Amino acid sequence: MKKARCAWAGNDALYCAYHDSEWGVPVHDDRRLFEFLLLEGAQAGLSWITILRKRENYRAAFDDFDAMRIARYDAGKIESLLQNPGIVRNRLKLGAAVVNAQKFLDVQAEFGSFEKFIWQFVDGEPRQNAWRSLADVPANTPESDAMGKELKRRGFKFAGTTICYAFMQATGMVNDHTVECFRYRELQ
Repeated sequence: MKKARCAWAGNDALYCAYHDSEWGVPVHDDRRLFEFLLLEGAQAGLSWITILRKRENYRAAFDDFDAMRIARYDAGKIESLLQNPGIVRNRLKLGAAVVNAQKFLDVQAEFGSFEKFIWQFVDGEPRQNAWRSLADVPANTPESDAMGKELKRRGFKFAGTTICYAFMQATGMVNDHTVECFRYRELQ
């Protein structure tokens, strides 16, 4: 019998695997949170499957999302990334990745970890939603509004409320699996 999944997962094997094992699972590891922050920013204006298909290329191109290394990328490194067909070659997004790495390190220094800072927007616990269909799922919430506002205040780029909400969904800060999805109950 076929498992009931969120409608967005469709039939693509990569998308289904991501949905089944990763999307909505609470992430508390700083490197993984940073990875999602950069990938969600890269996704702006594109579909998530586009980024998901390029994810391994991003890991290679961005030193496995090592924020300390990325924070030191210079103009020459950006130029080499612009020649990499395995990632989204957008100068603004690539520059934002460097800025975001720098700001990420600032947050770690201030709070002890990025995880401690970012999870405060949901009081440290995943929000449990109960959406009946994909159409019910919002593009942003008061929490993502607050997160986006604070990230922007701290100098982060590509961190608006919609990107923040997608980040919250991906990292399990909210359980946005629809109620008929087999993962909904597993992640409660």
